[in-house]
Amino acid sequence: MIRQNVLEKMVIYRGDIVKLGVDAIVNAANPSLLGGGGVDGAIHRAAGKELLAECYTLHGCAVGQAKITDAYALPALKIIHTVGPIWQGGRANEKELLRSCYWQSLSLAEAHRLTTVAFPAISTGAYGYPPQEAALIACQTVAQYLSEHSFIHKVYLVAFDFNTEKIYKSALAQLAAASKETANSQNQP
Repeated sequence: MIRQNVLEKMVIYRGDIVKLGVDAIVNAANPSLLGGGGVDGAIHRAAGKELLAECYTLHGCAVGQAKITDAYALPALKIIHTVGPIWQGGRANEKELLRSCYWQSLSLAEAHRLTTVAFPAISTGAYGYPPQEAALIACQTVAQYLSEHSFIHKVYLVAFDFNTEKIYKSALAQLAAASKETANSQNQP
């Protein structure tokens, strides 16, 4: 069961992740960590060439894992780079790998004493993960992490467009309803 105070720490935000003044923004990176398309390219462009230079020193990142860098020209303090899975119809451990992206990113944020974190919709662009399923995994994983760890104060689930915002709202509502149903059934005599 997810407590209400945990759900209150989760915020759906529609806008540009590179403009958020949070402790850490998460980059949906490719395994090289050297920039690419979508949010990855936008973060690299906005942060400046110093980010690319630091990313060279990290020697890439495995799918489902996360690494951290400075944020350079961004208003955030740090960038957490995580590599989401490429959708292969759900037959290649994609769900567990996507969960790991969120969990590892939050663990890294906590280890670096970062209390506000913003996530893009990991793997839903060029990597083809179905957005509704990815949003539910994101909400469930973040809620579970926040239930078990109290250090992080706020997690932003960033939607670049209206459709993604709607999908996140639906996933969060599903999570809240399931949690309420569980609470009600536990209170029955």
